[in-house]
Amino acid sequence: MNPVALVTGASRGIGRGIAFELARLGYDLVVNYAGNEAAARQAAADCVGVGPDGPGRVRAEICRADIGRGADRKALMEFTRDRFGRLDLLVNNAGVAPSVRADLLEADEESFDRLIAINLKGPYFLTQMAARWMIEQVEAGGGDTGRPRPKIVTVTSISAYTASVNRGDYCVSKAGLAMLTALFAARLAEYGIGVYEIRPGVIATDMTGPVKEKYDRLIGEGLTPIRRWGTPEDVGRAVAAIARELLPFSTGEVLNVDGGFHLRTL
Repeated sequence: MNPVALVTGASRGIGRGIAFELARLGYDLVVNYAGNEAAARQAAADCVGVGPDGPGRVRAEICRADIGRGADRKALMEFTRDRFGRLDLLVNNAGVAPSVRADLLEADEESFDRLIAINLKGPYFLTQMAARWMIEQVEAGGGDTGRPRPKIVTVTSISAYTASVNRGDYCVSKAGLAMLTALFAARLAEYGIGVYEIRPGVIATDMTGPVKEKYDRLIGEGLTPIRRWGTPEDVGRAVAAIARELLPFSTGEVLNVDGGFHLRTL
């Protein structure tokens, strides 16, 4: 029986890259999406086609849920229980950018509330539900050495520590997710549940499409030591390393997937 992963926001972009790499490892998948069903179906089909033992050896089921809504989060977890009966890996990836980039002195509460609900509150309480279920699994026989230990991975951003004064709400949401990782890592360590943060930099997705020209220039000028855009596959491979149990003595760890942006050099 394959291990099971739930990836939020998995229909495209970074989430799709993560789901694809987990499928390559042999994970069955819940591909969560908020609105684009066609993209979710395509992502699921692509995942089924790349399993390590050939096409069709992994399952990928799609489930619509807005992570910012409590009822949707509950329905998503119930869907996972119903279809797969267990959860070995939760990847909190779903997130949104500000509807309008507004100066910190002009930004309104509507944008702030939307971002916090989807980017921070949603993952916080979804992680809580997943953690309770994972503890149940551990206590009911989680000593099964044939399965990976349960894990939770949250995708944040370099915006967790990099101030962008025209999207303060986004930065605050990502900084909150960094603390989410630390909190749940400390709480769940006694159960052998590893909790990790993946911190991407400038990644080529739909979200960064509108600022492509800006970042082409900045990367060319040396914004990152590795002078290229990151890809969803780069992030997916970092999650895959965690999924493969390559960090067995780590929890609460931050993996930077940012081309070296976090380095301070003279």
